[in-house]
Amino acid sequence: MRPHSPDENPAPRPVGSRSVDPRKLRADDLRYLLAVSRTGRLVTAADALGVDHTTVSRRIAALEKSLGLRLIERGAEGWTLTDIGRAVSENARVIEEAIDRVVDTVAGQDPPSLHGTVRVSAPDGFGTVFATPALVRVRRRHPRLQVELITATRQLALRPSGFDLALVIGVPASSHLVTEHLTDYTLGLYASDDYLTRYGRPETVAELREHPLIFYIESMLQVGDLDIERHLPGMTPSFSSTNVFAQLEATQQGAGIGVLPAFLAQRTRLRRVLADEIDIRLPITLAVRREAVTHPAVRALWTALRREVAERADELLPE
Repeated sequence: MRPHSPDENPAPRPVGSRSVDPRKLRADDLRYLLAVSRTGRLVTAADALGVDHTTVSRRIAALEKSLGLRLIERGAEGWTLTDIGRAVSENARVIEEAIDRVVDTVAGQDPPSLHGTVRVSAPDGFGTVFATPALVRVRRRHPRLQVELITATRQLALRPSGFDLALVIGVPASSHLVTEHLTDYTLGLYASDDYLTRYGRPETVAELREHPLIFYIESMLQVGDLDIERHLPGMTPSFSSTNVFAQLEATQQGAGIGVLPAFLAQRTRLRRVLADEIDIRLPITLAVRREAVTHPAVRALWTALRREVAERADELLPE
């Protein structure tokens, strides 16, 4: 018989329209739903569980059949949980945590260590310089914990999936997220000594228009707060990249004047120009999927990120 796929489920029935026989529910199936909620991919969830992706699909389909409701649906970036799927997943975490506590009890660990997999999404620059040290610190204390860091400068979807915790530029608008303003950070204009020697230092914003600018690719930019038109109206980058480290390298190579985060530029010998005229400040928001808020490992990473930012505030907002 051909394995049942979540795509073949009938339209979901309204919540509360039927009773569910708890004897027909398999608690282990809930682990498969949790894995998909974290990764957004059947194959990745299967790897985490040590099975193949058809098993994940079959087990979730069986859970959906038992409940008579659709729990996951295909989205633009993989699988996302439906509203009821998120509610089921949130309640299912206590089962996973109970299993973890049993393992710790048998192993004689007191207090219990954190384990499982937590996926974090962050912009490439901030994720590398600030998130990575915080995540590594937690991993040192909890070696059984698996932490995955995805770096991409993007907006979060209205129905976010594929992560437990995200750091984003700006303020995401989604009822499926619990958000907290983590910090602000500064971007400024920077150039290499070689570039300034060759082409001179702009003394006004008008003179800046005579210089090539280095920034993100406008047509591929997904973060409205980074729209160059908001900060330097009428200017178009001459060298652009989706990766801030490529922008940094191009600036150091003398390709032009870069619009760069201060926390990156200050690690180099680049010179800041027009500091009084151009001082861009943007917020970093910490966002957690609602069903992940109470997860101990997520809470530990959340705390570690707050601490990292608090201890290094002078790098993000230099005088």
